Amino acid sequence: MKLKNVTQAAGFLFLRICVTAAILALVVILADIVTKGIGVISWEFLTTMPKNGMTQGGILPAIVGTFLVTVITALLAIPLGMGCAIYLNEYASDTKLTRLIRMSIRNLSGVPSIVYGLFGVILFVQLMNLGTCVLSAGMTLGLMTLPWTITASEEALKNVPRSYREGALALGATKWQTIRTNVLPYAIPGMLTGTILGLSRAAGETAPILFTGAAFYLPFLPKSLFSQFMALPYHLYVMSTQHHAISKVRPIAYGTALVLITMVFAMNLVAVIARYRLRKIKME
Repeated sequence: MKLKNVTQAAGFLFLRICVTAAILALVVILADIVTKGIGVISWEFLTTMPKNGMTQGGILPAIVGTFLVTVITALLAIPLGMGCAIYLNEYASDTKLTRLIRMSIRNLSGVPSIVYGLFGVILFVQLMNLGTCVLSAGMTLGLMTLPWTITASEEALKNVPRSYREGALALGATKWQTIRTNVLPYAIPGMLTGTILGLSRAAGETAPILFTGAAFYLPFLPKSLFSQFMALPYHLYVMSTQHHAISKVRPIAYGTALVLITMVFAMNLVAVIARYRLRKIKME
């Protein structure tokens, strides 16, 4: 018993050390970005066009481009991902084929983002002849986010007790009525949370949009979904590694990083708030 208690205490101590180290690293990184980027943030920085090769002016086109791409990603990933999860969990039989499909979806979640970028170039830019544009980039990110959405949505559906389905079916409800009234209201909070977390990850990706439509310097807003665009992650990448005057634009790079982190944090906050409110409504 004593050895077991010592082993348990050592295990908990190791976990605490790991958690503390991860939190400290995160705090140090965030503190560095905030302290070096907060001085750049201003209304002009957020609402004006870039000038002089992005050494002056603001990042409005990058903010708008990131927003547009994220919206297209959501429009593609959310309905397809949730619909696929509902079919796999509620309608599909447990066969070798469905198990293979589930395994393939989970494997796709771990595929490097640059592979999705190359696939997007082949499918959307070349085969569908959309060109390098907002739509191509958004659809590429949508495909990348789809496995995350399916997996998170299916796990949320699995957490709904089987008795909820059986009770509705026993009262004469159809399969879809059972899903719509007795399953989805309890699964939606988890489905939305996983989906928004996937979208926040997509908003910070560079490789997929690098090949499908992102440009470093465009001193104007996208005219349509078939125009090239600026995006915060790609803009930050170039400002930090490829710019001809890196030391001069370093404060702008820190400001861009702070804006991007704030956008991702806001999306995660939306997921938390939506989950809380939906759970509250469900309990009422």
